[in-house]
Amino acid sequence: MKKYLPNLAGVLLGLCFLAASVPVLFNLITIPKSPEGTPAWHFMEALVPTGYIKFVKLFEFIGALLVMIPRLRNIGLLLLGPVIMNIIAFHVLIGDPKELLDYKQMWMLYVIILCALYLLGKARGKFAGLLN
Repeated sequence: MKKYLPNLAGVLLGLCFLAASVPVLFNLITIPKSPEGTPAWHFMEALVPTGYIKFVKLFEFIGALLVMIPRLRNIGLLLLGPVIMNIIAFHVLIGDPKELLDYKQMWMLYVIILCALYLLGKARGKFAGLLN
């Protein structure tokens, strides 16, 4: 079982990002709007019309596919790392920090963080070379 845990975490992380990126990339949903005048509303009003959200979703999509393939998992983590940090920064700095404690709304973020940290921990030796 311990041998399959990284594969399970990689597939789970990839599925979370596929679920978040595919509907936006293929225009299956519209991005929900925050209440007008809030910092989150201003942030999204700057990103959505410029196409920047589609650019980020493309990285999510490619990273999700790569992280599910064991041989390419580390490249997928490199693509998804900045996206994950931006998601966390958005919720801490721009969104309502109280929402972070609401596990019913934020369960997917918790799964993403746990899976990414686990996979990063498993591959820390390979990533250590990037820091030297």
